[in-house]
Amino acid sequence: MAENQYAQWNQKIIDEFRANSGTVNSAPFGRSLVLVHHTGAKSGTERITPVMYIRQDPDTWLIAASKAGTPENPAWYHNLLAHPDTTIETPDDGVVAVHVVDLKGEERDAAWDRFTTISPGFRAYQERTTRIIPVLALGRRTS
Repeated sequence: MAENQYAQWNQKIIDEFRANSGTVNSAPFGRSLVLVHHTGAKSGTERITPVMYIRQDPDTWLIAASKAGTPENPAWYHNLLAHPDTTIETPDDGVVAVHVVDLKGEERDAAWDRFTTISPGFRAYQERTTRIIPVLALGRRTS
């Protein structure tokens, strides 16, 4: 998918998410997405990306930087590492201020296992690439 087509598709998903209180039925997502707000690591441009999540607990959302198994990590992954205090829009909690942690070692592996158990697509993504697909924990920030 060309970059412009990808941006248009993302915007359609974002619009549907917001119009339907977090439900996206035009693609097979239902209520499995969060909208991740991130700031460009180099550009400083603010962006929003829909990403599938797993709720680890009431204050933590897990996301995988799979990029459908391409050789490189998605740009939003680098942006979140550069600017780890951000916000997400969730189907159940609305807008939530979060702090991003890049999981490592056994913690990452256990979280990744959850993704591959829930969706066989994630197993296929891993088979397409030699990189270790990062998993990020988005933990609710308290004031």
